[in-house]
Amino acid sequence: MSAPDRMDEELRALGLVEAQRKATALFAEVEARRLVAPGAGEREVSDRIRDLANEMFGTTKHWHKRIVRSGPNTLFPYRENPPDRVIGEDDIAFADFGPIFEEYEADFGRTFVFGDDPVKHRLREDLATVFAAGRRAFQADPHITGKQLYAEVERLAAGAGWALGGWHAGHLVGEFPHETIDGAKTESYIVPDNDHPVRRTDKAGRRCHWILEIHLVDERNGFGGFYEQLLDLV
Repeated sequence: MSAPDRMDEELRALGLVEAQRKATALFAEVEARRLVAPGAGEREVSDRIRDLANEMFGTTKHWHKRIVRSGPNTLFPYRENPPDRVIGEDDIAFADFGPIFEEYEADFGRTFVFGDDPVKHRLREDLATVFAAGRRAFQADPHITGKQLYAEVERLAAGAGWALGGWHAGHLVGEFPHETIDGAKTESYIVPDNDHPVRRTDKAGRRCHWILEIHLVDERNGFGGFYEQLLDLV
């Protein structure tokens, strides 16, 4: 790889890491201001977070729809659009936002628990645990495929007593819009049908960067939680 190409790759990686840093700061402020709170509707909370992002960073674009879900709505995968719901006093909720910072995409999800339900609190803690174990599996195998990584995340979820709530466990991320990086849908996601190595280059010869997405659900009790951020860059 030539020096200009290496510089371009380094700048792309730094751009994605910086975008995630801002998303992390945004969600820390969301928690500090208690913007996700009982008594508020999901759309209202989504608008609060959007307005805070504009206040903190002047962010006006999001590369995917802004998601706030609570209670039974947390069971639904991304593509669904359940009706707006008011967050309850003893509830669980998650937020999934894709703000764009300097044309680089962030994709960040976190879960909030209200009340003392030990099962909800355990699920919230297990989200980060499964994410970290999934990342370790990725780091340990330089040839791991999307199929293998999905299977490992599914195994980790089952081992903790949960099921996966979505059809994939992550996706490509990059400059906005990331969909243009790789037109082959299966190759762009961490899914059971993706036999391609996660560490690879896209059709333009650039390194692929990935989001690891953990959506755990408790099917018996009817709720779930969500956690996502960069997989291959920290």
